Amino acid sequence: MIVLVALRKELLEQWRTYRFLVVLATLTAFGFASPLLAKMMPQLFELIPGAEGFSQLIPSPTTRDAVDQYIRNTNQFGVLLGLLLAMGMVAQEKERGTLALVLVKPMPRWAVLAAKFAALGITFAASLTAASLAAYFYTFVLFEALPLGGWLALSGLLLLFVLVYAAFTLFASTLTRSQAVAGGMGFGLILLLAALAAIPTVGEYMPLQLMGWGAALALGQTPDPAWGALAVSVGIIVVSLVAAWAVFRRQEL
Repeated sequence: MIVLVALRKELLEQWRTYRFLVVLATLTAFGFASPLLAKMMPQLFELIPGAEGFSQLIPSPTTRDAVDQYIRNTNQFGVLLGLLLAMGMVAQEKERGTLALVLVKPMPRWAVLAAKFAALGITFAASLTAASLAAYFYTFVLFEALPLGGWLALSGLLLLFVLVYAAFTLFASTLTRSQAVAGGMGFGLILLLAALAAIPTVGEYMPLQLMGWGAALALGQTPDPAWGALAVSVGIIVVSLVAAWAVFRRQEL
């Protein structure tokens, strides 16, 4: 299948440029470190000159702290890495002229975009799996065992959250030949969705709600499902990919 040929090319490029290893190593490191940071926070304050008294004000770390620390680190750095990977996927190849060579093969333009997004999905799925296993193990060692099903649900929601911004940035990358502009547009989406999340009624449908849902599931709680946020997140991904194809199919390279 022609998409698999394009996907192999994308994955091979990520491997040879060490992008895959950078994402894997970064997220796995935060997976290991997050529960440890939550556990050691009072002791860390004691090491800061003049801040020893603050350590007495910090409540004893809990499993919730470990999960929250993992979610904060993973979604922040995951989204940042998603922007960095996606912003040059089309723009950089257009700038270098290599994309025109690929399309001469012939390779359908939809297959090129599908392969690029699939490569992003595989990279982050593998990296978040490793990070999730690391965080789950250290949370078990330092705090307590958590329900595996809920933890897997959290991992899936984290992946979806990262792909929202990666898909939009991939779309932005089709609009321009500048990686910086594409990255700036992706960062603009972060600011826009963060601002909308602060509006009480609208915020319930923003992707950020997925994090609260995932945290509760990981802790074995039964929260109200954030189906609206899930639908909006999937919608942003689908609209971004369709818009990317609509733009890309008409572009002169």
